[in-house]
Amino acid sequence: MNSDKTLKFKTNIKCGGCIATVTPFLNEVDGIAEWKVDTANKNKILTVEAATASAQDVMAKVKEAGFKIEPA
Repeated sequence: MNSDKTLKFKTNIKCGGCIATVTPFLNEVDGIAEWKVDTANKNKILTVEAATASAQDVMAKVKEAGFKIEPA
């Protein structure tokens, strides 16, 4: 059974370098199955497939990496 929930956020993660910066932070969050950033979207949507991670967990880590993030 797939119990993952999809979380979406608006960010200012705008390029491959930004993604490289945020990757180790998001990889530290327990309970994230997968994540990606749509840098082509004007809102730079971060989509997280979360098994057990909460939106607060994800937002805290992205902020810790130095980026802006808010629920989409």
